[in-house]
Amino acid sequence: MNKVDLVTTLVGNMPLALGFALRRFAYRYILGDLGKNAKIHPRVEFQSPAHIKIGNNVKIRRDVHLRRIGNNSSIHIHDSVSVDSGVYMKTYRDGSITIGEETGIGPYTCLSGGNITIGPGCLIASHVSIYANNHIFTDPAARIRGQGSTHEGITIGEDCWLGTGVKVLDGVTIGKGSVIGAGAVVTKSIPPYSIAVGVPAKVIGQRGEQPKVAS
Repeated sequence: MNKVDLVTTLVGNMPLALGFALRRFAYRYILGDLGKNAKIHPRVEFQSPAHIKIGNNVKIRRDVHLRRIGNNSSIHIHDSVSVDSGVYMKTYRDGSITIGEETGIGPYTCLSGGNITIGPGCLIASHVSIYANNHIFTDPAARIRGQGSTHEGITIGEDCWLGTGVKVLDGVTIGKGSVIGAGAVVTKSIPPYSIAVGVPAKVIGQRGEQPKVAS
């Protein structure tokens, strides 16, 4: 049994205040960094945690999975971030996932692929999918899984709100202060302070605009 498995087996499922205290102590030996007052609930799974950094006052709830694949990948969760139950984060190769201060990640959200950056103060609702990769499928004579993939990266600016069920595809930048309506599929970049809805997502207005009144 390796060190990560040993530590998580011993303290990963302990309930109540004692469990939180023991995890804060023990996880410092397996994570790249663990800030003050971080609160990690039971059944959180870490894979290759040496380059996973968790800031001060972070809350990570049950059944969250934080996975790094590849020696050069990293996950950095900044101060006062809340990660709700069932969230799945995976980065690989030279990729990174960065979550800015005071952002909330809703339950059962998935972040996967190359570089993903979410700015500070964002609200990410439940069941959001953020995929920073695309499979190559140009050769019909070869299996798709053998053709590799592309990784352009995704950036979500600060103070954005993504409604439940939103899907963000690779190569997209969502500008600062934007609101993406529930169920939207974002295939192209969104300018700052936009309101976008639909499949594919289209900008229908700007925050701060005066509402149109029928004459």
